[in-house]
Amino acid sequence: MTATDALFDPRTTLARADLAEQGLEGIVRAEAHRAAQPMRCATPVADIIDASGQTIDQLVFGEVFDVLETLQDRAWGQSRRDGVVGWVERAALVAGVTRPRSRVTALDADLPPNALVADDVFASVGDFESDPVAFAERWLGVPHRLGGRTPKGTDCCGLVQQALYACGLAGPRYADEQAALGRAVSRTDARRGDLIVWLHPGQGPWNGHSAFMLDADHVLHATGHHGAVAVEPLAEAEARYAADGFEAPTFRRL
Repeated sequence: MTATDALFDPRTTLARADLAEQGLEGIVRAEAHRAAQPMRCATPVADIIDASGQTIDQLVFGEVFDVLETLQDRAWGQSRRDGVVGWVERAALVAGVTRPRSRVTALDADLPPNALVADDVFASVGDFESDPVAFAERWLGVPHRLGGRTPKGTDCCGLVQQALYACGLAGPRYADEQAALGRAVSRTDARRGDLIVWLHPGQGPWNGHSAFMLDADHVLHATGHHGAVAVEPLAEAEARYAADGFEAPTFRRL
């Protein structure tokens, strides 16, 4: 690996030592480079898994997945919406990209929130909600699931991501990426709608925990401690994450 290679995050760079996306030729070294094939998710939800089989993200209906390699029943590629690289069941994908006309807004629909649909049956893709916290509050009680981002199960960053998407905002997938959104604010100035992120460099790709400030003293988040999306006093969350070795939290205003 060269110094240039090291600049690229393997979680979101479609490259391995043996194969890389064609646009990375001359930038990231690999034995071969070739063009990815755009496909889209044709099932309500499809897990994106890593090489060990762990779920690291999910596609929802209509989202594009750029496929670079197909092996038996799996496809290796990159989610175009949030950039995560991994493996998806080939049966969940169909070739080609369609222009979405509407997006799902309800949590109890047949398709997950923010799924992209070609017909005018849901909210227009250009009609966004104004309050990410209000959207996230509708997820209270949804089970915690590592790698998830649907009402059947979500992790902390998946909840934040879906709330941001619903409001037409950028929604990166990982805590360190979310910690770079907006601008920094102090703990004493934090208010409803701000992000709070605890980073933990020792955790590898799962390198932190993200939550919304519900008000000055409470957070709204998907947490394994509670097993669900829950509201918790900020002081209690701060004490627990400090005891678990997380860094002091950062507060970001979107």
